[in-house]
Amino acid sequence: MVKMSEMLAELPRENLMIVDAMNLAFRWKHQGTAMFAKEYERTVASLARSYKCGRVVIAADWGGSTYRREIFPEYKANRKELYKDDTPEQKEFTEKFFEEYEVTLELLDEKGYEVLRYKGVEADDIAAYLVSRRIDYGFDQIWLISSDRDWDLLIEENVHRFSYVTRKEQTVDTWDNPVPPEQYLCYKCLVGDTGDNIPGVDLIGPKRAAALLEEYGSALDLCDALPLPGKQKFIQNLNNSRDQILINHELMDLKTYCQEALGPQNVLDIGRRITGTL
Repeated sequence: MVKMSEMLAELPRENLMIVDAMNLAFRWKHQGTAMFAKEYERTVASLARSYKCGRVVIAADWGGSTYRREIFPEYKANRKELYKDDTPEQKEFTEKFFEEYEVTLELLDEKGYEVLRYKGVEADDIAAYLVSRRIDYGFDQIWLISSDRDWDLLIEENVHRFSYVTRKEQTVDTWDNPVPPEQYLCYKCLVGDTGDNIPGVDLIGPKRAAALLEEYGSALDLCDALPLPGKQKFIQNLNNSRDQILINHELMDLKTYCQEALGPQNVLDIGRRITGTL
């Protein structure tokens, strides 16, 4: 069996690619394909060559984030509703899809890719930890492979994201979110994230959020300024949302809280596996 290390031996080891494992797998689910393990592995190898990454980490969720559910029990609680109206045929396909996903992770591990997966931990936190330790681990460039715009929270100089859905690259230079990279976390704290069941401030949309951050600088500075004067409904909503904004900040600040979200033993394991030490 040809190992990944043999296929990509010519590529720079100082460049790292992090794959959002489940996110990429949904590429085949959306196509209605339940057998995709080999094609998935070929896609990963092709992307590694394209971005000249001699190190590849497959970051996989395992049961959702225990850390975030302890902070906010409603976190991602809406995910249970996604499949409730499925037909028996759709349920059978979904079951086969998840079975194939497990086969895919096993294949990637057999091929020599670094598959990182910890119970109660999300792929986001694995990626965030590796980004936070980029210089310590000796990585120059990091490419994030995900269509999840939450991963834009990790973008900085030398850290970039590629979406297989849009076929676009998101970098500091090609940034196309409503606010600059340094304000993106605070922006999400105000508008929320419906996909993760994180509520924003009612009547605070992209334009108002951007305007508030331009005036106050950050969500935390805005919270310090509350209550704001004014009778507009959105101002009243904002004045009543301080606690939720602070909770959102802790839920979404991947870089700051990645070690807490991972747990000390998993942090040690990642360090050992990335550096090759026992």
